[in-house]
Amino acid sequence: MAIENILMPQLGESVTEGTIEKWLVKPGDTVNKYDSLAEVNTDKVTAEVPSSFTGVIKELIAQEGETLAVGALVCTIEVEGAGTAEVAVEAVPAKEEPANEMPAAGSQKPVSSLNREKGAAAGRYSPAVLRLSQDNGIDLTLVEGSGKEGRITRKDLLAIIESGNIPTAPSAPAAPVTEAAAPSSVAPVTPAPAAQKVTDSVNVPISAGDIEIPVTGVRRAIASNMLRSKHEAPHAWMMIEVDVTSLVQYRDSLKNDFKKKEGFNLTYFAFFVKAVSQALKEFPMMNSMWAGDKIIQKKDINISIAVATEDSLYVPVINNADEKTIKGIGRDIQELAVKVRSGKLKSSEMQSGTFTVNNTGSFGSVQSMGIINHPQAAILQVESIVKRPVVMGNGMIGVRDMVNLCLSLDHRVLDGLVAGQFLARVKAILENITSENTSIY
Repeated sequence: MAIENILMPQLGESVTEGTIEKWLVKPGDTVNKYDSLAEVNTDKVTAEVPSSFTGVIKELIAQEGETLAVGALVCTIEVEGAGTAEVAVEAVPAKEEPANEMPAAGSQKPVSSLNREKGAAAGRYSPAVLRLSQDNGIDLTLVEGSGKEGRITRKDLLAIIESGNIPTAPSAPAAPVTEAAAPSSVAPVTPAPAAQKVTDSVNVPISAGDIEIPVTGVRRAIASNMLRSKHEAPHAWMMIEVDVTSLVQYRDSLKNDFKKKEGFNLTYFAFFVKAVSQALKEFPMMNSMWAGDKIIQKKDINISIAVATEDSLYVPVINNADEKTIKGIGRDIQELAVKVRSGKLKSSEMQSGTFTVNNTGSFGSVQSMGIINHPQAAILQVESIVKRPVVMGNGMIGVRDMVNLCLSLDHRVLDGLVAGQFLARVKAILENITSENTSIY
C-alpha cells in the first residue's frame, strides 16, 4: 500500500488560495478517481476538489474553514501499490530556514516540520496559519492547537488575536545605555504599519437586537481579493457622459420581436459590452496586466462581467467578445447570469478575463468607483440611463437619454491620456448606434 497526497488545486488563472468550506468524505471512506472530496471557495468560484486516485481516505489534513495556498496538502489517500513503500505525508520544504528565523514574508510552505509533543499533527502548519502568525507576531510553539491531533487552525489564531493575549518568544534583554555612549548620528527608523488583513478581528460594540453574520468562505475570498487590489494597484478614476438617445430608441424598437424570436431579452448592457470590446481592439493597452517587471498586453479580448447573488459576487467571462455580435454577447450574458444564480457556473467560465464591465446601472446607480478586478488593469462601470435636459448643438434644450461611464484604472499600467482616448472612443461608438448603421446580428 502507498500513501498519496491530494493538494489544493488552482481553480482559476489568478487564484492563489482556497478555503475548505465542507468535507464530503471522512477517514476510512473508499473513493474512486474523480470523486469529489471537498467543497472549496475562492474569490473566483465555488468548486469541488476531485480525487486523483482510487483508494481509502487516510487523513484529512485541512480543517473546514481553513484557507490554504494552491499546492498545499489537504488530505492523504491510501492506494494499492505492489511493494511500494509508504510515502511520507509531510511535505519537504524547498529550502530549510534557520531555527531562529521566521520564513520571509510571502513565502509559502504546505507543511512546517517543527517538532513538538502536543500531538502528531501539532508541528504541521498550513500557509494560512503561518501567514497569520507572522502578521501578528504569534509564536506557534506556544499555541495549543484544537485541530485533529493538536493541529493549529486559523480559528485558534483568530481567537488568540481577539483576546489580545499574543504568545511571543521572549526577546533578548537590551544592552544598557550609559552616559558615556556616543549619540548615534542615524535617526531611528519607524517601521511602516502593516496593511490590515481581512482576517483581523475588530472590536465592534454589539447591542441588543444586533445580528452577527458569520463570514463565509466566499465572502472572505472576495474581501481578500478586493483588499489585495486596493493595496497593490494605485487606482485612478475617470468619468465620461454619453448621450445614448439613439441607442435607447433602436433597442426599444427591437426588444419585443427579439424576445419572441430569440427567447431572451435584448438588454442595453449587450450594446455597452460590444462597444467596449470594439474600443479595446483600437486601444490594446487598456487590455493589459501588471506583471511586476513587465506589462502583459493580452491578445484576446475577454470581458469579465459582474453577476451578484444575495451574498456573493462572481465575474464570469465572455471570451473573444470583439468577435461576437450584439446578439451573441446578449446570449452569453443571459446564460452566464443563469448559471451563477443556479450555482452551475464552472471555474473555467471565470478564467482568462482581461477587462471588466460592471452593470451598476441595473441598481439605479448614476456614479460609482469600482475596484479593479485583479490582475486586470481597469474596470468600467456602466451607470443607469436617465432622462435629462441637455443643451444641444444649436443652443436648444432637449430631453435626452444620458448615461455616465466610470472608469477605474491601474496607474502602474495606464495613464490618463490612453484612458481618456479609450473612453472617448466608447462614447463615439455608443452615440452613433442607430437602426441605419448598427446590426445586432
